[in-house]
Amino acid sequence: MRDLLIAASFLTRLPLGRFIGDGEYRPLAVVGWAFPLVGIGVGLAGGLAFAAAGRLGVPGLAAALIAVAATVLLTGALHEDGLADTADGFGGGATREAKLEIMRDSRSGAFGVLALIFSVGLRATSIGTLADAGAVVGALVVAHAVSRGILPGFMHYIAPARTDGLGAAAGRPDFQVVAWALGIAAAVALLGLGFRHGLAALVLAVLGAAAVGWLTRREIGGHTGDVLGTVEQVAGVIVLLVAAS
Repeated sequence: MRDLLIAASFLTRLPLGRFIGDGEYRPLAVVGWAFPLVGIGVGLAGGLAFAAAGRLGVPGLAAALIAVAATVLLTGALHEDGLADTADGFGGGATREAKLEIMRDSRSGAFGVLALIFSVGLRATSIGTLADAGAVVGALVVAHAVSRGILPGFMHYIAPARTDGLGAAAGRPDFQVVAWALGIAAAVALLGLGFRHGLAALVLAVLGAAAVGWLTRREIGGHTGDVLGTVEQVAGVIVLLVAAS
């Protein structure tokens, strides 16, 4: 429960820090096994928002946008901010140092804005094709659990690009944390989407994360907190596209 509270207090805006005693905080690399559990809660919130909007007669695509907005509000746009910063850095910097400097800048440029448009657009249109509220809840739970469940593995295999910052401070999860996080994510995917589509979503999400890993090694030599946000966004989009298909 302590690990889950620490993970949720970081990944969401819920005021859970007061339930964690002094000296009980542990590095993200240690509590990373609980990331997919937090994702389940975020996905449920989005699904409930979609269902409530549908009950009020809101059209499907608008309800889907409301669902995405609910998850963004709950997480404080943590991952969306990382996606925008990464897109700006990789797209606008000529050297490794320039890319890292741009990624530190909180302002969003054209690459970052376009990345957010594509991310929100793909998620909303995927959700909008699932007319049944139950299917939407299942897809969102799987998407948010899987996209967070693969983060510990990414942190394990891709070294930090800096000696400071969130990526370095989070630490490197050990294999047990990676296995638990991926195992929970896999179980949620298979239960939420069925064996065939759940397995496809999981495999494609991992491949998407691997592609981001290859790109980030080439561009800046390792991961940062922004890159982790990008992995979450890419994997979440992939899962929702599989669910919509």
